[in-house]
Amino acid sequence: YSVGSELTFNRSEFLAQPNDRIAEAVYTAEQSDVVVLFVGLDETLEGEEGDTGNSDASGDKQSLYLPEVQNRLIEKVTATGKPVIVCLMAGSSIDLSYADKHCAAVLQAWYPGALGGRAIANVLFGKSAPSGKLPVTFYRQDNTLPDFTDYSMSGRTYRYMTELPLYPFGYGLTYGHAGLRCEYADREIKDSDPLRISLVMDNKGERPIEEVVQVYCRPQESNDAPPNPVLCAFKRVHADAGQTIRFEMLVESDRFTVVGEDGNRYVACGEWDIFVGFSQPDLRSKQLTGIEPIALRVSVDRA
Repeated sequence: YSVGSELTFNRSEFLAQPNDRIAEAVYTAEQSDVVVLFVGLDETLEGEEGDTGNSDASGDKQSLYLPEVQNRLIEKVTATGKPVIVCLMAGSSIDLSYADKHCAAVLQAWYPGALGGRAIANVLFGKSAPSGKLPVTFYRQDNTLPDFTDYSMSGRTYRYMTELPLYPFGYGLTYGHAGLRCEYADREIKDSDPLRISLVMDNKGERPIEEVVQVYCRPQESNDAPPNPVLCAFKRVHADAGQTIRFEMLVESDRFTVVGEDGNRYVACGEWDIFVGFSQPDLRSKQLTGIEPIALRVSVDRA
């Protein structure tokens, strides 16, 4: 075990040599088979406006990057050549481009609370399988985002992104491999009816898993809809090793609405593209998972 580094300061005390803890961490890594490296932020670096620990930034982070001393820690430890698992403890998107390229795995722990250590250990040692999906987009770098004073949606969130993110909204891996197929889906619905989709999930692995099946939708022709498919339903599904689970998902009728320029919501009648899978149907998710979502089409008509 090694402290590794302070949160933001590059030495353990004012009289110490710069990066004194990092040298200790490198030595510890060299004596280890696998390194679990904890990095992240706290309430002094991110929070809500009015928090006394971060009042100078009105609660906002200064950038998407970890403090420089932590970035240096990751670089030095991975340079030892030992497999490194980065465990990120933060409440928001962080640029993990270096860890993505050089580390064996990244575990997003958020701020897990008093029993977080046990939960993290259970995942790392295989007592439980990770099953979470990202509720935010992890961007690659600051300059891909619009200016802070630009209130347009262009380039913001998974619904309007044009560039490839580092880790997309809805992305998350689990142990093993699950297969998903569609047995039935409505092809035509009225604007007041839900869309019914019957699915089958096969756990092809040798251990229990939980997966989050996600449904995204997008109208083929609408000037008022976001350019990218939008999450419209999701369901957590547990499957034991080798088990096949049949289940149904409903997409409620209000998911087939868009907001016009006048601010009023209305049903976008016509053809809609529907995507069902373990992630959103973007290119980056396909690169990371190697899986294509199920693609469906439904016609929405007025009642």
